[in-house]
Amino acid sequence: MHPPNPDVSIRVADDSFTDYILDSEFGFSVGGYAIAALDKRVENWAVEQVEPYRKCYGIDPEEFRSYRDSADSAVFMAYLQGKAVGHVVVSTNWNGLAHIDELAVDAAARRCGVARALLDVACFWSRKKQLPGVMLETQNNNLGACRLYQDYGFVLGGIDRMRYRGIDSETEEVALFWYLMF
Repeated sequence: MHPPNPDVSIRVADDSFTDYILDSEFGFSVGGYAIAALDKRVENWAVEQVEPYRKCYGIDPEEFRSYRDSADSAVFMAYLQGKAVGHVVVSTNWNGLAHIDELAVDAAARRCGVARALLDVACFWSRKKQLPGVMLETQNNNLGACRLYQDYGFVLGGIDRMRYRGIDSETEEVALFWYLMF
């Protein structure tokens, strides 16, 4: 367990959310695709190396507007020394678990405890709603996120090799579903 960073604070998202999204860099470098295994730790997964490239998700600040005004969802923003640097969107999923719909940290603020603080608040929200756990999805090309979730206590519960084939029939990107049961 890592001690929380006292310079990180979390607040419910407000009208500054759009400006924060537009002013942030959420991309990351991909150097390979992991061959995920349910029974192995992330550091023991084989990785097929690829020519490094930059992966950047286009985050639409309007996509989660309705989540801010719903009893079954919430959007939280993280601040590092007073500057907005990350967010988490959490909702109640159809299966009764909390679902982290999105977790993102600005590239300049990574490895400062921001993602862990956002996971802490998502778990707190979930427990307050008396939900039995939290689930989320990431991909096999985002090993940093996989390590974070595993180190936090999530377990890999599912692998979907076909999820992104509709977008790109040749993709090696695989959806990984992580679960944290309370």
